[in-house]
Amino acid sequence: MKAILFFTAALAAASAFAHHGWSEYDAGKPLQLSGTITESSYGQPHGTLRLKTADKSWTVVLAPPSRMESRGLLKEAMAAGAQATVYGYPHRTQGDELRAERITIKDKTTELR
Repeated sequence: MKAILFFTAALAAASAFAHHGWSEYDAGKPLQLSGTITESSYGQPHGTLRLKTADKSWTVVLAPPSRMESRGLLKEAMAAGAQATVYGYPHRTQGDELRAERITIKDKTTELR
């Protein structure tokens, strides 16, 4: 029984460590992007969307769905074709990825932190 509990705890810790690699994003170089949502996911562990700006398409990493819902950002708001402005931090090595701190869709701003 102890071995199972240890294994479960170790697996959970490893998953959390691997998932929460926020150091991969450069908080010293914040960006604000505006464009059109081309697709979105309200999945676990974080929502994501593709944002087409004037010069490229970005993968935007959002908050977990439960946080987005509790702050009023519903899945329907992130439909393809919606205009959005996202403020966040670029990935250090993935030139088309951004971790969002805040998103504005239809004059509604949602803090994702």
